[in-house]
Amino acid sequence: MTDRLATPPSIGRPDVLAQAHARSLGVGLRASEMPDFHPLRRPALRELVDRNQSLYTHALPVMETLHAQIVDTQSMVLLTDTHGVILHSLGDSDFVEKANRVALCPGVSWAEADRGTNAIGTALVDGQPTVVHADEHFLHANRILTCSCAPIADPFGRTIGALDVSGDTRGFHKHTLALVRMSAQMIENHLFSNQFADAVRVHFHARAEFIGTLFEGLAAFAADGTFLSANRSALFQFGQPLDALQRQPFDALFGVAFAGVLQQIARASGENVVLTLQSGVRVVARGEYSAQRYVAPAEGFPQRSRAAASNPARQLQRVADPAQVAPTAPFATLETLDTGDAQMSAVLRRVAKVRGRDIPILILGKTGTGKEWLARAIHHDSPRRAAPFVALNCASLPDTLIEAELFGYEDGAFTGAKKRGSVGKIVQADGGTLFLDEIGDMPLAQQVRLMRVLQERTVVPLGGTRAIPVDLRVVCATHRNLRAMIEEGTFREDLYYRINGLLVTLPPLRERTDLAALVARMLELRREDDALPRRVSEEVLERFMQCRWPGNLRQLANVLRTASIMAEGTDQIELDDLPEDFLLDCAEAAANDEAPAPHAQPDNAGSGLKGGAQGGAACAPAPTPSRMEDWQATLIAQTLARLDGNVSAAARELGLARNTVYRYLRRGGTTH
Repeated sequence: MTDRLATPPSIGRPDVLAQAHARSLGVGLRASEMPDFHPLRRPALRELVDRNQSLYTHALPVMETLHAQIVDTQSMVLLTDTHGVILHSLGDSDFVEKANRVALCPGVSWAEADRGTNAIGTALVDGQPTVVHADEHFLHANRILTCSCAPIADPFGRTIGALDVSGDTRGFHKHTLALVRMSAQMIENHLFSNQFADAVRVHFHARAEFIGTLFEGLAAFAADGTFLSANRSALFQFGQPLDALQRQPFDALFGVAFAGVLQQIARASGENVVLTLQSGVRVVARGEYSAQRYVAPAEGFPQRSRAAASNPARQLQRVADPAQVAPTAPFATLETLDTGDAQMSAVLRRVAKVRGRDIPILILGKTGTGKEWLARAIHHDSPRRAAPFVALNCASLPDTLIEAELFGYEDGAFTGAKKRGSVGKIVQADGGTLFLDEIGDMPLAQQVRLMRVLQERTVVPLGGTRAIPVDLRVVCATHRNLRAMIEEGTFREDLYYRINGLLVTLPPLRERTDLAALVARMLELRREDDALPRRVSEEVLERFMQCRWPGNLRQLANVLRTASIMAEGTDQIELDDLPEDFLLDCAEAAANDEAPAPHAQPDNAGSGLKGGAQGGAACAPAPTPSRMEDWQATLIAQTLARLDGNVSAAARELGLARNTVYRYLRRGGTTH
């Protein structure tokens, strides 16, 4: 491991500088010209630093240590963002003036496209630590420099910046790059520990003396043993890239059961254990779990337990119990939400493309369409899944309480405030995901404050003066037309574009074609009582298909919950088990709609309900064939005729995949 740190990567790779010079020529730079440079103005630089606050905060002490090691060598230490813009510098006073002449100062971009071949720009492009010395620089003006730079990655392997030492060519030393690489790795380890403060962390190395040093491997796991991430040293020891490790359980990586390791940590916190990697290499490991434990509430999603947090050892013993590790219901994931509907599958594919990237997502959809379920799935399938998922319904609180609930407050901030104050939902979500449901109902005054939080990544509680830095992903949802609200002046346009990185719309239940699969999935989730039925009868499914579901998935879940209890002890839910008020809602909704839903099917059987309620009164009858396929074919034919044969328009209106409509046409006008 130490050899890898000490060997300059440019040695043995003569193509690196040649490729860098070719890129410099390709963007139109001329080596003999003195390029113009325009440092960012102070407000813009301050905003850039704020956007990189976590990197900046963790890098500063390391930069100071590094500068102390190279002091009086006519050089300086530089921190850049992922685009090569210098965020901060520390330098010898006798070198600062020379550095300023070549724009080696905060606010200036040292990307290759701006400054030609140089250690910062080339390291960021190449993704590897790089030395560029004297005449190896593309621009003649920069050939007074010798530079050693190492990229900095976040805990998930994404490059977020670079650490560089630049100085007078006469001060070149071959060991400088090793110092820079070690310092960059130190920053990465600090970022890693901060990101996974609430996770189970395993420190390991083949040599016991390296545990607790810069060279130790660090791997983080959720409380159920799910792999979260690993640092550079761990990846090197595993011999696998991060993507490959994401698919492997703890026992496959270390050769022992996760629960057993947790028990070992609980019994002897801080003591070393011996584990075996997949390669057969035996490593010395030390585990820690200093976080607050996650427990599963009734709905099956994690929340923090303060009582468990007060005693980490007792907490670990509980987690090690498999009954405690397994939640009472499975997590929502993007995969489990895909039950076959074409519209929903398209939404999930779009969301999956931004997985692991902190792009804000705005979810639109009618009430009850599953917006919070999607938000939870986005969180669970992201690298932030070990951190909190915090939800706030902006429509459920009066205007006077939203501010305190969201931003928190200090002791005595207002009458009735709790002693010692409250941290608020934003701070609770630090490191994880903040879900703001019904964002369209947030008062304008709080929209302004929220906009500031999202922009500055800090929050000041009510009655407080200290800004608290936060790192979170924001997912918002609403059933309102936010664009119309912007026109009316009731929703801020700048906030709209801040929360709308990716916009997706959930279809209402009546437009979905996967009703049977949804019913089966919801009944499967209610597995806490073996006496409850696991399926519905064909008659019930037909009745479901006839209805318009004004309450969408929430209504379906409630109907199945009640019907399951009514049918307790039987094999399946029958028509007699359905709540009568649901059938009345179904009839009213069907009567108010001109066209039936894609999943609707008429009921010609005349099945009755207990108490004499007739099946024909439950949903509006339709003079169509009794088979679902025939009814669908008739509906497709009618829609195509009305839309002059436009297949795409018909598919959108019906909520079907275009392939379904084409299949109907290929089969001579039938879908079966």
